[in-house]
Amino acid sequence: MLLGITLLSLASFLPQSRPVRPAPQRQAALADRPVQQQRPGPGQDDVRPVDPDRPVDPDRPLDREPLLRDGYYGYGGYAQAPDQPTGTSDSTVRRGPRIEPIAARGARGPIFVRVGEMARVRGQEENTVQGIGLVTGLAGTGDSSNAALLALMNLLKTQNVNLALQDINSANIAVVLVQAWLPPNVKPGSRLDVRVSSLYDSDSLVGGTLVSCELSDMTGQTVYVTASGPVTTGAFSVSGEGASATRNHLTVGTIPNGGKIQRAVPTEFVSEHGYVYLDMNALKGSFSNAVRIADSINELYPGMAIAEDAMTIAVRVPGDLPDNSHVAYIDSILQREIEPAAFARVVLNERTGVIVMGEGVRITRGAITKGNLTVTIAESPEASQPGPYSLGQTETLARTSLLVDEEDRALTIVNGAVTLQEVVEVLNVLGVTPRDMIQILQSMSQSGMLHAQILVM
Repeated sequence: MLLGITLLSLASFLPQSRPVRPAPQRQAALADRPVQQQRPGPGQDDVRPVDPDRPVDPDRPLDREPLLRDGYYGYGGYAQAPDQPTGTSDSTVRRGPRIEPIAARGARGPIFVRVGEMARVRGQEENTVQGIGLVTGLAGTGDSSNAALLALMNLLKTQNVNLALQDINSANIAVVLVQAWLPPNVKPGSRLDVRVSSLYDSDSLVGGTLVSCELSDMTGQTVYVTASGPVTTGAFSVSGEGASATRNHLTVGTIPNGGKIQRAVPTEFVSEHGYVYLDMNALKGSFSNAVRIADSINELYPGMAIAEDAMTIAVRVPGDLPDNSHVAYIDSILQREIEPAAFARVVLNERTGVIVMGEGVRITRGAITKGNLTVTIAESPEASQPGPYSLGQTETLARTSLLVDEEDRALTIVNGAVTLQEVVEVLNVLGVTPRDMIQILQSMSQSGMLHAQILVM
């Protein structure tokens, strides 16, 4: 009796098998069975009934019947087809409204300029010196190349510290180019600013200190300046795992008063023949300006100045003038004022859209038209992903959107202009952008309508 009760109890815990129906009876039962409702999985919001027309495996229990979801079967769960991309790329070129400048009240009448602003005394040039230095104290933003390690190894040798290259590992140093500009007649012991710029892959020079280095001339034979001190960049950079912010340039800095003059550059401003030569500054030289400067000097010192060419004026120094008066003599010449000749010159910078015109620009009558051709190409590649259990491969499909917009403008009559104000008024009639104006001015110069020298920066 006790044994029978025990067997009956054990039988109650054994899994109950369900009788297997024949295939035709099972198909009929599936057709009559209501829709199975199960808890949706992640990203799924509905359940579809079993397809009664799908071939049925009679050996599979009914409670593990596969479900149909967007055309894909899965046993014991859901298999959802991946969502296909639907977004597209777009590109648009827009033209902003024109900003009308407000005319500012300026000086009327002739403008006089000092001779010292248009010409310089020969022999009083600025000289450039440079050298290679090592910046230390960087917070892990230094160079990763062996050049920095070799420079550090050589620096340590000067301090009687001998280490092998493989024993040096530092990210706090950077090899830099150090430059300084020597004013004329500067004397030893004077201090001046130096500029420091990274040569390799340093990320930042913020917080670094330049180790003492030598700055020499282009030949590298004569040292004129020594430089050292903390580097000032005026920049900063902060970053996190998902964002970063940078202000100004991190790999170029200055050292205020970081350079010390060690040797003076020999200069002379009075030649052995007793002449002082005035050389016109670049883009300011002309025969007219050279003659005007010579005439102005001769008004003060008759017969002393001669315009040798468009860029040079020779001024004779009186033979009875003491050497300690040469500086005052030259200063009196440089303080003379002349009215410079008007330059017929147009400076164009297509990168920034800047246009600068001189007062001497003239335009003759003609006709102009300008039609823009705007081509907009937008690429929207789509990734076609296969469904689950399909054994397919992901493919990238090219999707291109092409838009060609061509303006249709009629010819515009451009009247002649003989003053700068008239030139501006005539060109504003065209109503084009600065970048279009650059192309128009170049074409006008080639056609002969624009009478000016074109300088493209």
